[in-house]
Amino acid sequence: MSITPQQLLQILPNAGPVAGVFVPVLNAAMGHYQIVGAKRVAAFIAQIGHESGQLKYVKEIWGPTAAQARYEGRKDLGNTVAGDGAKYRGRGLIQITGRANYMACGEGLGLDLIKQPGLLEKPQHACMSAAWFWATKGLSTLADAGQFDKITQRINGGQNGAADRQALYARALKVLA
Repeated sequence: MSITPQQLLQILPNAGPVAGVFVPVLNAAMGHYQIVGAKRVAAFIAQIGHESGQLKYVKEIWGPTAAQARYEGRKDLGNTVAGDGAKYRGRGLIQITGRANYMACGEGLGLDLIKQPGLLEKPQHACMSAAWFWATKGLSTLADAGQFDKITQRINGGQNGAADRQALYARALKVLA
């Protein structure tokens, strides 16, 4: 199942003109990682829609906020070198965060994201990194089972933005039915 620009705009109306840029690379990424069928595609689009502000942000807006300041020195993120927190801030449509995650994602995609973290801001890599994350976290299985809250938990570590994610998911299911 491929998504059309019209369908993407029905689900993410604030995406505007970038929807056309993202549709072909989203379809390629979803196909590559077997994010196929209405349930999977709806859950994936809803989650990346929330994480990226409806395709507006492919790089985390940096304050740094108090939460972002805590990225620095976080061993669970692999941030062991001074400056890693800002350098490896959330990027891509699912906001890959931390040196260790950039390393793993780069290995998965065949990119040197440690030397070039900004590659995740390019539409094709933003989409592929999101689909790679989805696949490595087993999120298609959860989507098939309708366990949307568990998908949010694995992506976000909590339920931040749950109402928006749910609204996007409901809209996506309706559009893709």
